[in-house]
Amino acid sequence: MHTQGRLRALLHATQAVVEQIELTEVLRSIVEAAVELVDAEYGALGVLAPQAGLEEFIHVGMPDDLVRRIGHLPEGHGVLGALIDHPAPIRLKDLGEDPRSVGFPEGHPPMHSFLGVPVSVRGEVFGNLYLTNQRGGEFTDEDIELISALAAAAGVAIDNARRFAEARMREAWAAASAQVVAALLTDPDTEGTAALLVDELATRGAADRIALLVADDEGHALRVVEARGIEAAAIDGAVIAAERTLGAVVLEGGESRATPGGRINGVADALALERDGHVGPVLFVVIRKDGAPTALLVAGRRPGNPHFTAAEMRIAEDFAERVSLANELARAREAQQRSVLLEDRARIARDLHDHVVQQLYGAGLDLHAVATISDDPASARIDAAVAAIDEAIAQVRTIVFALTPRTDGVSSLRHRVLDLVAYASSHLPKPVAVTFTGPVDLVAEGALADELTASVRELLSNAVRHSGARSVQLTVVAVDGTVTAEVSDDGSGIDPSVVRRSGLENLRVRAERLGGTFLVETAPDGTHASWSVPTEPTRTEAVS
Repeated sequence: MHTQGRLRALLHATQAVVEQIELTEVLRSIVEAAVELVDAEYGALGVLAPQAGLEEFIHVGMPDDLVRRIGHLPEGHGVLGALIDHPAPIRLKDLGEDPRSVGFPEGHPPMHSFLGVPVSVRGEVFGNLYLTNQRGGEFTDEDIELISALAAAAGVAIDNARRFAEARMREAWAAASAQVVAALLTDPDTEGTAALLVDELATRGAADRIALLVADDEGHALRVVEARGIEAAAIDGAVIAAERTLGAVVLEGGESRATPGGRINGVADALALERDGHVGPVLFVVIRKDGAPTALLVAGRRPGNPHFTAAEMRIAEDFAERVSLANELARAREAQQRSVLLEDRARIARDLHDHVVQQLYGAGLDLHAVATISDDPASARIDAAVAAIDEAIAQVRTIVFALTPRTDGVSSLRHRVLDLVAYASSHLPKPVAVTFTGPVDLVAEGALADELTASVRELLSNAVRHSGARSVQLTVVAVDGTVTAEVSDDGSGIDPSVVRRSGLENLRVRAERLGGTFLVETAPDGTHASWSVPTEPTRTEAVS
């Protein structure tokens, strides 16, 4: 009857263990079942760390206030370490008398009888069950058999819990991957990829904290681009020196790595979660661009949580590869759309040049011919119409030039001026009207082009910032060995009470240094500024 009772207790303990599916609950139920099965006062399950020692120590029997007074938990030395080094059952009548014992910290309750049994999962030792102070005196051979049987069942339960955790993690990372990939392939704008990535992983519970980092410009530190989860605000936007985190090595080498949790010995990784002198596990995975590591994805767990397994690392690597591929596809689609846009702009430019300009030019010639043979008063109006057509032709040619793709990759003076015009137009009620006359790109090259571009930038800036104008006109003319930039606006003019006019003075000095002139005419209804220099300037000393 005694044996049957103990077997029923073993079955009950096994049932209590296998009923759980969450790994943390499984581990605690194992200890509680083992203590009850052999009538021990204290029990614990030490989970082995990947490197050495114990990663976790789940214990029952001691009140919380006593645990706090004792301090840090065992790390796998003494008799506990002997079971780690030689995974076979150990039974002791008095723990303190064993030569392998290293004693107890101050405040620790006395422990005498001891039973230790390894717990294996799929042929590998996962951890060890430790039981002390058998209430009947000492542990028996029957206790070893019972606990060994329970440890075997516990190994199956732990394996199931691990598989469940990995399946849930795979589901979370796969769902996040699907969302990120779908977003990237739907919208070619990839600027919000970092925030989307960490948001998805954090929302789906992939880890307690998710962060995305990139190397700084000099490569001596990592910058946190986005962070979500526990204590994310503490690192969001932070710049972390390379020597403070394993992530710098991972980003440089391109190989995923993981660090286990445990007690802090020395300096903790800057990206690990800390609590009460312990750190949690951290997983580092690289995200690539064109095959080279460009970003670092960091997943962290709270102290006391299980370390990242090899299977979980593969899940994260698969996620990173999917995101990297989606980024490549998004950039390819963006480049394709840009190419289509450039081709369309080139076609429009050809049509404007080959058809619209020729038709306007022909119409202007016809009107001019009619005006020369007519003495009618309407000839003045015809001449005005011809002048308007000439202006329209100049504007269309400017538009054609702006639409023409830059095949050589080098910006000409016209392109540089048009870029300045586009920026200034974004700050005005209507776009700046720009006109080019003469071979501007041929006569204004090199240093002269740089000087002219800088002067146009200053002229447009003054018109936009200080005049309050609604419309601005820019004309760049190259004729008779001189290149001129003129800007007119309908603003309120230059306030005569303003003594400091450093911008205008710079324009004057720049023009005179090149042998040219700078003139400004201002009135309450507008301002006209003209910056003119010879195309082969004779440099002179600036007039103070």
